[in-house]
Amino acid sequence: MKEWLFLISAIIFEALGTVMLKLSEQFTRPLPTIAMLAGYVLSLYLLSYALRTIPVGIAYAIWSALGIVFITLIGIIVFKQVPDLPAYIGLALIMAGVVVLNLFSKMEVH
Repeated sequence: MKEWLFLISAIIFEALGTVMLKLSEQFTRPLPTIAMLAGYVLSLYLLSYALRTIPVGIAYAIWSALGIVFITLIGIIVFKQVPDLPAYIGLALIMAGVVVLNLFSKMEVH
């Protein structure tokens, strides 16, 4: 169970890093730039712990998909970026892919 907390935390810090990347305005604002670096470093550090027990393909699929959905929600709420229908369809397909991987994959850690 602990590995899943590492993975969820990695996703949160990756999303934080991505938000700070936008706020850094091409690295011209020091505080968001530092926060971006910290978010990405913490995200990868936590992901490395999750990979001790979760197969890399599964972990990365979940990390990527939930990160995309989380960032999209932040974009909607914070940055007033409204996705169109193709964006919603794409998000649904990404999430469906992760569900298929988790339900039907027999990957194991070696």
